[in-house]
Amino acid sequence: MARNEPRPTLSVALVAGLNADARTATVDRLLASVPGSVALHHDLSAAAAHGTVRRTVRGAGGVLDTGETPLVNDCACCALREDLVPELERLASDGVTRLAVVELWDSVEPKAMAEVVAGAGLAVGAVITAVDPALVLPCLGNGDDLSDAGLAAAPTDRRTVADTWARQVEYASVLAVLDSPAADDEDRALLAQLHPTARQVPVPGDGGELAAAAFAGFDVEAAAAAQHPACALLPQEAEAAGVGTYVWSRHRPFHPGRLYAALEELTCAAARSRGRFWLADRPDTLVAWDAAGGALCVEPAGPWLASLPDAAWELVPPVRRAAAALDWHPEHGDRCQHLVFTSPDLDRDGLGRLLDSCLLTDAEFAAGPAAWQALPSDFDAFLET
Repeated sequence: MARNEPRPTLSVALVAGLNADARTATVDRLLASVPGSVALHHDLSAAAAHGTVRRTVRGAGGVLDTGETPLVNDCACCALREDLVPELERLASDGVTRLAVVELWDSVEPKAMAEVVAGAGLAVGAVITAVDPALVLPCLGNGDDLSDAGLAAAPTDRRTVADTWARQVEYASVLAVLDSPAADDEDRALLAQLHPTARQVPVPGDGGELAAAAFAGFDVEAAAAAQHPACALLPQEAEAAGVGTYVWSRHRPFHPGRLYAALEELTCAAARSRGRFWLADRPDTLVAWDAAGGALCVEPAGPWLASLPDAAWELVPPVRRAAAALDWHPEHGDRCQHLVFTSPDLDRDGLGRLLDSCLLTDAEFAAGPAAWQALPSDFDAFLET
């Protein structure tokens, strides 16, 4: 490098995904397409047995360095975080490396890693999830625990294959889609509807397109907001190749007992469903809905803005206020039902009827909020912490 030539600024691209072949093909393509790039990979597969995480650093020509780092607090992902930032800082200071590709281990979710990298003052160029489109539905329908599949990142890891894969896909700014002969139009339509705003790049494809995506820039704060149930960028209505996305919105609360009785049927009605909802007996609590692989997670996600005093609004992020404004009702404020279901062979009419049957009836609604407080509190086990 010439004496007066500016040192390159390191860009960090995270590559996630449960599909190891798609992930490796994506990383290899980046290394081949971006001169001065290296890839870092922390293998967590033997962490529980040996108490260490193995690190590999490689370039387009092969392995450059290997090492091990001990577990931190019995947590492999914690060890990854402790070891990753110093390695990236070393690469940033060497003045040679343009792109660091962080190949995340199978079940590691990119959100936490992106926030760690950004928190260290390093530039996140992209979050890329590598996908074999032929495996979209099998992954999304797999309700097995990660531990049963040999993919748990820690002994206490209670995630499932389906919900982990869904979060990997939906957080990414770029989907690297493997050229898979086994994939059909239904597989591709399902992937597109799960994350319609992601940039899809074929792999192997044009290496220049993938390289450009890796340097495009990634806003960690905006990505977190897009995943938060209160202001999530949920998919819109869609229909293609036998795959449908159904958006159900109402401005009337759920009867907690009837909704609770319908949970199993609603959870199994679609390959993927998510959103936020309003329970009549909990008028101040925004409740998050997140379902994949036949398993449902229901949890409190903060207050409805309408339940807050005016002075508290100044403390609410602008993106949250903007999301509330879109749903605002003159009587109920931002309290609403907003659930989105995506699946092949989706029964929109049946879903709509079932969901509508779980709302308060006209008579129940007319009885008013005081009467709603006396309704059965079937969701206490989900929502009380």
